[in-house]
Amino acid sequence: MKLDILAFGAHPDDVELGCAGTILKEVSLGKKVGIVDLTRGELGTRGSAEIRDEEAAAAAAIMGVQVRENLQFRDGFFTNDEQHQLEIIKMIRKYKPETVLCNAIDDRHIDHGKASKLVSDACFLSGLMRIETELDGQKQQHWRPKVVYHYIQWKDIKPDFVVDITGFEEKKIEAVLAYQTQFYDKNSDEPATPITSKNFLESLNYRAQDLGRLVGVDFAEGFTVERYLAVNSLDDLI
Repeated sequence: MKLDILAFGAHPDDVELGCAGTILKEVSLGKKVGIVDLTRGELGTRGSAEIRDEEAAAAAAIMGVQVRENLQFRDGFFTNDEQHQLEIIKMIRKYKPETVLCNAIDDRHIDHGKASKLVSDACFLSGLMRIETELDGQKQQHWRPKVVYHYIQWKDIKPDFVVDITGFEEKKIEAVLAYQTQFYDKNSDEPATPITSKNFLESLNYRAQDLGRLVGVDFAEGFTVERYLAVNSLDDLI
């Protein structure tokens, strides 16, 4: 299956928090989108890996993505080495995306920055024909995505561009809240974490509103780039 967009997250829920609005919009426009989670989030304070699997599947259904896979890297301890790069290369060559979305370049959680660099490096290496990979007993063809964009997570990183997600903000929150164990629940008696506060949940909207305000729309999500963006004409801008 060839995808238009492949989104990577270090943990289940990273993609939802960082770019679910964009994914929902692209799916509505007919784009084929997939998600690859690097870990099962097994070190998370709340819930369990098994519950996170179920939550991730529920969120994927809400977003309408074509496929969601989990590479089952070790939460907290995966590294940017050949072994991990090759597993990501296999996913890139399997789905042949034009666009890759991945974690923030720097963030509070150490896995986010690691995943950002790991996926970015793998995207480059995937285009080298002398790196040979096999999947399900079949040799894969080399493939390099046209662009790699990094969504924004905990830290207020200045975006290089934003996507208007007006009309998709409520569905984004629905996808986030599919992770019932991970976010604000006034009735929960589990330990509190930085992402379980009501403030954090509300921040998803007020950040999107602020980014939207700056470009004249209601809601937006921000991304950073690895190379200059190019437009065909000034009419491409909103």
